[in-house]
Amino acid sequence: QVQLVESGGGLVQAGGSLRLSCAASGTIFSITDMGWYRQAPGKQRELVATITSGGTNYADSVKGRFTISKDNAKNTMYLQMNSLKPEDTAVYYCTCIWWGTRSWGQGTQVTVSS
Repeated sequence: QVQLVESGGGLVQAGGSLRLSCAASGTIFSITDMGWYRQAPGKQRELVATITSGGTNYADSVKGRFTISKDNAKNTMYLQMNSLKPEDTAVYYCTCIWWGTRSWGQGTQVTVSS
């Protein structure tokens, strides 16, 4: 199994930055894809960014502002979020796919004030 733990959320003013971290443990050698999703109140969970051996992918709403990356030595994935907007307010979830199974972290709250 793979366990994921997010950290780094918080309250920030519009235009500010935050960096989210996602620490993976367990059978990490089996992980193929990793990514970030978010869910705002009253809305469905949506894709933010993904990272695979083939590269990275971003939602149009965050392109040019967010950067996804991984540090394999630390078994940690990151989401650098710049130029934050109030509409980025949501619970951010780390996710991965391992042996065809998807795992989720517990989520971390990001709140952007105007």
